[in-house]
Amino acid sequence: MSDRIKILGVPVDMVNYAEALERFKKFIEKDGVSLIVTPNSEIVVNAGKNPDLMSAIEQAEMVIPDGIGLVYASKILKHPLEERVTGIDFLGKSLDYLSKNGKTVFLFGSKPGIAAKAAEKMEETYPGLKVVGTRNGYFKPEEEEEILAEINNAAPDLLCVALGSPKQELFVLKYKDRLKTKAAIGVGGSLDVWSGELKRAPEFYRKHGLEWLYRFIQEPSRYKRMAALPLFMLKVLFSDKSQTK
Repeated sequence: MSDRIKILGVPVDMVNYAEALERFKKFIEKDGVSLIVTPNSEIVVNAGKNPDLMSAIEQAEMVIPDGIGLVYASKILKHPLEERVTGIDFLGKSLDYLSKNGKTVFLFGSKPGIAAKAAEKMEETYPGLKVVGTRNGYFKPEEEEEILAEINNAAPDLLCVALGSPKQELFVLKYKDRLKTKAAIGVGGSLDVWSGELKRAPEFYRKHGLEWLYRFIQEPSRYKRMAALPLFMLKVLFSDKSQTK
């Protein structure tokens, strides 16, 4: 277990890409389901208001610092993270490992057709990768057992859940003891990017931690969600700096 810090009460692993990938490899080889959570500033703020989400993050086997706001916050809290570990880039590194080791993945979530398109792109990008199933994220509560059976019949090494937070984390936690997979990760809108539905921010935006701005330009309707960013930084600035470990 790597060192963890707490940002507004939310645990975050102090890992870089290489360390996170090494832990992922161990998850794939051991028994049981390991939950990987990729919080950004918005998710941290929401966890403070949602006890179920907070509980899911606390129980996760790995919590990687997806948002640039978490990196800035860690510096303010005097426990600096080495680097931002974005969920989409970590997913790419994980898929590369799976493809080279005969492992499999199941994609669950997003709008109808998106997961299937993402699967095609992933298999093109990583020859040898086996996407053993896809399922969109539109379902009724009474269909969850059917979805669980579909995933378990495929028995993937990695389950990617793109239902948005907190729905994706809570789904995994709810069925953690019954899922036949080695690792499960909430991937948010990553399948939209993989499918080509959304363009990822150019390198300049990514390098300077401005992906949120590019996403806002693409989807102005997200303006309410963007309000979580300044609120997050204000909360960090006025938080109890002693409650970080």
